[in-house]
Amino acid sequence: MQQNVQFVTTPDGVSIAVATIGSGTPLIIIPGWISHLELEWEMPPMRDLFERLAENNLLVRYDKRGTGLSDRGITDYTPEANLSDLEAIIKALGLRRPAIMGYSQGGPIAITYATANPDNVSNLIIYGSYHDGTTAYFRELIDGFVGLMKADWGGYGATAVMDMFIPGMPPEVRASFADFQRQSADAEGAIATFQSLFDFKVTDLLPQVRTPTLILHRRGDKTCPFEQGREMAARIPGARFVPLEGDIHVMALGDVEPIIASIRDFLAGEEGPSSAPAIREGLQTILFTDIVGSTALTQRLGDDKAQELLVAHNDAVRRSLRMTGGAEVKHTGDGIMASFASAARAIACARSIQGEVAEYNELNPDEEIAVRIGLNAGEPVKD
Repeated sequence: MQQNVQFVTTPDGVSIAVATIGSGTPLIIIPGWISHLELEWEMPPMRDLFERLAENNLLVRYDKRGTGLSDRGITDYTPEANLSDLEAIIKALGLRRPAIMGYSQGGPIAITYATANPDNVSNLIIYGSYHDGTTAYFRELIDGFVGLMKADWGGYGATAVMDMFIPGMPPEVRASFADFQRQSADAEGAIATFQSLFDFKVTDLLPQVRTPTLILHRRGDKTCPFEQGREMAARIPGARFVPLEGDIHVMALGDVEPIIASIRDFLAGEEGPSSAPAIREGLQTILFTDIVGSTALTQRLGDDKAQELLVAHNDAVRRSLRMTGGAEVKHTGDGIMASFASAARAIACARSIQGEVAEYNELNPDEEIAVRIGLNAGEPVKD
């Protein structure tokens, strides 16, 4: 494959570099911190990932303002400006209902666009990202990295970032990616982009997402903590969460097979709660869960710990749904409703959930969850 690079001018006059490859349903990747369309295309792991994602899609990538082939030396790096850039690209390329993937710092931009334009986004994918960049963890991360970048972006400053992005990779790989970053942005642009997009908090938007959503997150990610991905999955109605093994933040490195397979299946509408949001016609068995005393639980444990328990419940239910062929209908806040084509599958799912919850309680005796599971069979009646 060969990529085609063109330029789109934003409302404030910034030239944004955009690359397209493949054909089919558009899939836009909103980049993370910094990128460079040409240099990425020359890096075998990156190119391989992009070509595989473009096998069934028109893959659209771009360099954010101030980075890569896009205009540098700008002054406005705000989230609002980045959102306007995405809107300009979609309009200029005439894309209708594209799938949008938010990669790392691109996640909040993707979520914001999807909630504001639900009819113009077919699918939402989030990889290694966050919903709240204002936490103490990110504040410490920013303070540490910005100091290093200001001191020596041309040398150790860029290299030190690799300790977070690609831990454990061979020295030659770390050196290659550090050099890629130095060429993708100057110190001022790298720092401004890093700071501005971690000031983004989209937590309140998550329950408003109506687009089928896939969230992918590596368990050991030190750049964007795994908990941020889990919390997003718990708050977005019907979101499908795929935990990944490994600690490498860069999507193209490490074990990429589960990432590619999950994205392909999701975009093809295969296996998962988001692909079947409505109850099918005919005889169905409905399963619903409910966390017992969820309000009292929040008062006793606090919001953060109660949210962790909710995520654990959601993960357990969704794993059981995948194993038994259930389709998630909706998330009720402290429970999940799902439909099954047979009572036997619904009962198997209920038993699986019981086992998952029992295992969780055994491992967390001080934070036990009590879950009600109900079943009802019949033919749904449309209002």
